[in-house]
Amino acid sequence: MKIQNAFRVGLVGTLGVGIGLLIINSVVSLSTIIIYIGAALFIALGLDPIVTWLEKKSFPRWAALITVMLCVLALFTGVIWMVVPIIVDQVGKLVALVPQIQRQIGDLTLLQFLEQQFPFIPFDELIDSAAGWLTDASNVSNLSSGILSVALSIGSFFFGALIILILTLYFTASLPTMRRGMYLLVPASKRERFADLSEQITDSIGHYVIGQASIAACNGILSFIFLSIIQAPFPPVLAVIAFVASMIPLVGTLSGSIIITLACLIPGLGSPFTALVAGIYYLVYMQIEAYVISPNIMRRAVSVPGAVVVIAALAGGSLLGLLGALVAIPTAAAILLIIKQVVIPRQNEL
Repeated sequence: MKIQNAFRVGLVGTLGVGIGLLIINSVVSLSTIIIYIGAALFIALGLDPIVTWLEKKSFPRWAALITVMLCVLALFTGVIWMVVPIIVDQVGKLVALVPQIQRQIGDLTLLQFLEQQFPFIPFDELIDSAAGWLTDASNVSNLSSGILSVALSIGSFFFGALIILILTLYFTASLPTMRRGMYLLVPASKRERFADLSEQITDSIGHYVIGQASIAACNGILSFIFLSIIQAPFPPVLAVIAFVASMIPLVGTLSGSIIITLACLIPGLGSPFTALVAGIYYLVYMQIEAYVISPNIMRRAVSVPGAVVVIAALAGGSLLGLLGALVAIPTAAAILLIIKQVVIPRQNEL
């Protein structure tokens, strides 16, 4: 082999590796934006069957789109209106209680009472350690940066939710155009078959999103009613937590139930009895959801074996977190559909 050819091969190989690394770094840098786009497209596919249903009810497409978009905006605004004022109020009360807590900590009567009740705990050493920790400038700086980080995370969450909402509205309006453009990239001889499979897959994803949202809405509404009856702390916030958690397959309802039950133990707002009643309610509700609500709602959405559902949800959650867990089950359904309608018929023809 000539030296010039070796140099050319090495140069092309180096450029190829460099371009590959550049693509990987670009994907990692744009991971947040890609997640936003994926979540918005996933929600848009869930809203598309509602638009189609309204079109069948003699709605023009533009009127159906406006109706769906107004409902989504109203839901988003309603959640913010319910949750944000309560969070701001609770944070304000916590800040107002800080001087009182400081006075109680310095009250000798309270300290003596605690020493009498818990003689095995060295309160003097704990107070000295706490005072020394607070007087250390580096600790105060770390604490301030931690609080700022939490505030920035909350702000980023709401900003991301707003971006996903805007992209969802755009994707919902332009979904037919996007589909036609994707179909044109396929050779004409295979375009009809590809369009048919794509329609089946997107319909399956849309029905799954509607089914999961219906289950979550059922949990959220019933949680709000029950928590209001037992006078749990801030039922609207806990109901939103129940709704959002129920969107996660398999473990969502259980996780939300644990969080809500623990929230009922907040001193001054809840009580052990309230937490016990809430825990019993969610134990009963999870059985009803697993054996009555979920099978009836999801029966027409996706047809995936139980073992595949578990494996897909675990794999999707490990790869992409919450979005991966949401997308994993309809993705598994799409793969099974392709295997049944494409791979197996080709194997039978051989």
